[in-house]
Amino acid sequence: MKPSATAVERIARTCICCEGDDLRASPAILMPFVAHRALGWQPVEIDDSWGLVTIRNGMAYSICNSLWCRVCGLLFMDLRFSDAELAALYADYRGTDYVALRERYEPGYALRNQALDTEIPYLDAVETFLEPHISSRPRVLDWGGDTGRNTPFAGVRELGHVHDISGKRLLPGMECVDRETAFTTAYDLVVCSNVLEHVPYPAQLLMELRCAMRRGTILYLEVPHEELPRTHQGTADLNRSKRHWHEHINFFSLESLQRLVHRCGLEVVATNELPVVVAGRPSVQFQLACRLRY
Repeated sequence: MKPSATAVERIARTCICCEGDDLRASPAILMPFVAHRALGWQPVEIDDSWGLVTIRNGMAYSICNSLWCRVCGLLFMDLRFSDAELAALYADYRGTDYVALRERYEPGYALRNQALDTEIPYLDAVETFLEPHISSRPRVLDWGGDTGRNTPFAGVRELGHVHDISGKRLLPGMECVDRETAFTTAYDLVVCSNVLEHVPYPAQLLMELRCAMRRGTILYLEVPHEELPRTHQGTADLNRSKRHWHEHINFFSLESLQRLVHRCGLEVVATNELPVVVAGRPSVQFQLACRLRY
């Protein structure tokens, strides 16, 4: 089955979760590190030497719009990356070249990356959330799982597969698999953790993940409940508060996640909002356990 089709466009015209067209838009910028790495666009300073008559001098950055869906509450950037652009952005994620370019645009990032580039401190809470829904020795696929260090149930799982575009070396005991292998292997648990906030069309990804699921397979989705929508709930025109976009191009609400999952032929069996502290910063993560609806 296919979800009702949201057109794959460079600039989103409808909500990428619920397909609603009741969108509020406000001007924003794409942060220069992301624009440079994904698109090859660099900021530029316009001065008198340009000879422009109707354009004011100053720094020129990559522009975009912040879109807020008034139907499901999703806040997202209108500019949608292609597969090639996404691959360029996340190749060797947090590797040497990635960190060097980001440090150039965002001084201090290299130090912060050292704190981020570790196992998440709440993996036990993820396992506690999932345990009621899966077998004691699960066969696990971690889609977008980086090195596999945050793949749940280490030591007890029967199988640990990772599918990831970063090309990083996996931890011992984890196996990198392509789409064909992922779609022809029987899994008890498919993990998609902190991925959907990065991808241009999440419904497409969920439809791919369906191909790795069987009756009884649990799909675990985890995304940040971002600070802006979390602290501005009920605010009119939330889009006006979002002036810049970085790697997270989708700021989900629980309603938007539930509508997205339903569109893709899945049902939610459990949800949670998990308070966490990562790299010294408190935040909240949405957790959803899903299965095939039919």
